[in-house]
Amino acid sequence: MSKAGADEGQQLDDTFGDRLTGAARAIIGDARTALSDPQLSDAEAVHDIRRAFKRWRALMRLLSKPVGAPADRARTEARDLMRTLSGSRDAQAALDALADLGKSELPFSATSMKTIEARLTTLRNEAEAAHFTPDVRQRVARYLDDATATIGHWPLARIEFDTIADELARTYQRARQLIPHNWHEAESEELHELRKRVVEHRHQMELLDAAWPRLAKVWAQEAQRLRERLGACQDLTVFMTYMAPRGPLAPWRSRLIPLIENRRDAHLKAAAKLAGRLFAEKPKAFRARVGALWEAREEARSGEAEA
Repeated sequence: MSKAGADEGQQLDDTFGDRLTGAARAIIGDARTALSDPQLSDAEAVHDIRRAFKRWRALMRLLSKPVGAPADRARTEARDLMRTLSGSRDAQAALDALADLGKSELPFSATSMKTIEARLTTLRNEAEAAHFTPDVRQRVARYLDDATATIGHWPLARIEFDTIADELARTYQRARQLIPHNWHEAESEELHELRKRVVEHRHQMELLDAAWPRLAKVWAQEAQRLRERLGACQDLTVFMTYMAPRGPLAPWRSRLIPLIENRRDAHLKAAAKLAGRLFAEKPKAFRARVGALWEAREEARSGEAEA
């Protein structure tokens, strides 16, 4: 049999549970790469590690019912570990917010922008040195070693798609319930919680690319756009903490507030439209559509196998 034929046969034999195993190992591999790549700066390494762990936690949420307590424990431990890196992340979020403020139509001194950027960069570098220590690196490495060993004992290959589809619908519902009735009156904490659920939903939907790649890709892209808008709002919120009295950016507070309000308004308008499209269906309809698409995919695979 040719290599192409062998690969095709392997794909036909794969179960969704097999793909869950592959996804878990790929996420762990990405985190290891970010941790060990000498070409990455500390800021880049932290960013990539946090991103991998977000994908991991989204997967653990999907596995909460079929795997149970071990998956919940793995998700909680991953969350707590990533919180040790929050200090450096806050400074980077403030830098991202500053770049976003540069897109405002309102005027602001270029010289002040450069001064603020220099202050935030110094704070970020100091935070990385304080938080992304050799001890933290070792803790992340140990967690990844434990995760690799643990998933080998989980019955992932036997998990049916219907079980995962139920969890997909549950995450979808959790995110949908957090959509504000009035976006411009929503508290920062509410938007941040919605953002976390959207990130989770996006990473979970990416697991479906084997079933219907075109839809999964478009859906993930739409969720990513919503995540970016909500993330920009969160970055602006973090940025404002540096403007508190006696804070490093306090001297520019009165001049920065109008820019922050301008950009936040633009992000909220865009987020409202994106959320309206992404979560238009009720959870039961979403679950039914996911199930129907999977059944159609399985029927097509059966036909290919018989042929």
